[in-house]
Amino acid sequence: MSELIPKHGGYRKLKSFQVAQLAYDITVRFCDRFIDRRSRTHDQMVQAARSGVQNIAEGSLASATSKKTELKLTQVARASLEELRLDYEDFLRHRGLAKLEPGHPALLRFKQQKPQTVEAFAAWVSEEARHGGGKNTDGHGRSQTGTDKQTDTSSSPCTSEPVHDRSRFLSPACLAANGALALLNLACYFLDRQVERLAQNFENEGGFTERLYRVRTAKRQKSS
Repeated sequence: MSELIPKHGGYRKLKSFQVAQLAYDITVRFCDRFIDRRSRTHDQMVQAARSGVQNIAEGSLASATSKKTELKLTQVARASLEELRLDYEDFLRHRGLAKLEPGHPALLRFKQQKPQTVEAFAAWVSEEARHGGGKNTDGHGRSQTGTDKQTDTSSSPCTSEPVHDRSRFLSPACLAANGALALLNLACYFLDRQVERLAQNFENEGGFTERLYRVRTAKRQKSS
């Protein structure tokens, strides 16, 4: 039976599942905090995040008898996370918040810390918001020059409060959305690689029907 039904269901070990699950947990908390719970957007974002996680798991389990189904569901998961990624980008754009470049210091520190839990993610947001999260700070949020000159007293693009330096201050909502986007970018990268690998395996090895034919043929030959 091991030849006919290969090992399957190990989705919890997949990097794509682990990152997607963290993105789902963060999205639930993000939506409860920053988006009206009665809005359609709230439900759509949570459901898109959930769909990404559930379809990875379902596809992994379906691989026992259908590589085609596994490939299809993995692609559905990828599409759901892409939808969620667009929702986060819309959140930033509609509120006039900054979409940070990958090389932004706050995101570089995020990648260094590699939060594995919602609590660790929230701690990163709080730390960056407390110290500004901007370009002119060291790893502890202090000014690299050791000075805090009031170069700009207008409102930050991510908060309505006056700030000293427009480039240095990011609100929790802005940081949380950008952190979620960083996670989704990583999850989508893993899923793209996973889909490519599944497609190659299906092309080279076939699916359940081909395995069934090989097993039955081998059994007949052994019996004759």
